Amino acid sequence: MPRHAKISLPRNLRALAHGNFQLFFAGQLISLIGTWMQTVAQSWLVYRLTGSALLLGSVGFASQIPVFVLAPLGGSLADRHRRHRIIIGTQTSSMVLAFILAALTLSHTVQVWQIFVLASLLGLVNAFDIPARQAFLVEMVGKEDLMNAIALNSSMFNSARVIGPAVAGVMVAKIGEGWCFFGNGLSYIAVIAGLLMMKVSTPRHAEKRGSALEDIVEGIKYAQRTRPIRALLLLLGLVSLMGQPYAVLMPIFADKILHGGARALGILMGAAGVGALVGALILTMKRTVRGLGTWVAISAAGFGAALIAFSFSRTFWLSVALLAPAGLFVMLEMGCSNTLIQSMIPDNLRGRVMALYSMMFMGMAPFGALLGGALAHWLSAPVAVALGGIFCIGGAGAFALYLPKMRPRARELLREQGMIPSEPPPNRVVPGLPEPR
Repeated sequence: MPRHAKISLPRNLRALAHGNFQLFFAGQLISLIGTWMQTVAQSWLVYRLTGSALLLGSVGFASQIPVFVLAPLGGSLADRHRRHRIIIGTQTSSMVLAFILAALTLSHTVQVWQIFVLASLLGLVNAFDIPARQAFLVEMVGKEDLMNAIALNSSMFNSARVIGPAVAGVMVAKIGEGWCFFGNGLSYIAVIAGLLMMKVSTPRHAEKRGSALEDIVEGIKYAQRTRPIRALLLLLGLVSLMGQPYAVLMPIFADKILHGGARALGILMGAAGVGALVGALILTMKRTVRGLGTWVAISAAGFGAALIAFSFSRTFWLSVALLAPAGLFVMLEMGCSNTLIQSMIPDNLRGRVMALYSMMFMGMAPFGALLGGALAHWLSAPVAVALGGIFCIGGAGAFALYLPKMRPRARELLREQGMIPSEPPPNRVVPGLPEPR
């Protein structure tokens, strides 16, 4: 069967009927397991070398600040050039960086400043990779299966989030961090091979009339004046800034508060991943975008409540249990936001608007990591996490109050992109529909 052909699958797996998406899904699943292994091992390595909450947050800042600064340029590039080729280049670069970190660690010459440099370079690569990868989804599956592709992509990400930290916890305890970095480097071979095997028809991109700066400004202005997209991005940014730093502080909880070490860190991170995987699977069963705005508000509030409860726990298995709903709610908030934004934007702006999504999703996280590390240093890790939960609940409440005003414009955008049926003209009776009142 040709790789671009479609096969019959259950409705909640329908995006996998596309051959290119099958290759992407399989390769990314293997690669992301390696990425999560490296994330956990790198956090533990920094904490082992320094014992500093502030430096732990600072490495998180260094790894993600390039996304905030350069993602708009990455989005402009994704709207001007072949996204498939961009992703091959970024994934190859990430593989090289993983092998360099592995070599330094396994040779016992690694220093904290080297981790900072490599983390910054990986962030630079992600600034171009994430917008291109997000915008590439629609090229693999089309708009009719885009929502399911986003949900399956999230389920893949969170499956890796369950497996990767668990494997890393065992490997770090048994053979050290360096082998986690080496395993991550090997995992990129799968995704690069899948990308090279794809049969991708070159989409028609916008003519390159203006500069990259003009492209970036156009994307920002579109998001700024489009009320539903602006509100979704702002809430996403708040959750990333105030809520997501709990993951950066997890080594402190595992060691100082719950007294479990590297193995406990893997279990805690894996528990959040299990919850997020369940959330992603729930989203795969959603057939339409109806009601997703309400899901966003409820999920942001639920994430905040779970973080507050986790911050008070001093029992290991209770903490594990509380991280599962935290993972579920944050995945639903981000997955629903991604689905709504991708469903409302025109194709010629997709890369640039998804770059703004990347800025809010990953780009705000470095500021959150730095803020969380500072609060944990000055106050305590539990206080930092609890404050983040309070802000998430506040943001969810503001979004819920604003939601009724956004719905008419959101429906208009969804109709323009063919995601919901067009409404009949006023005072016209359509067979099978009730008369207008």
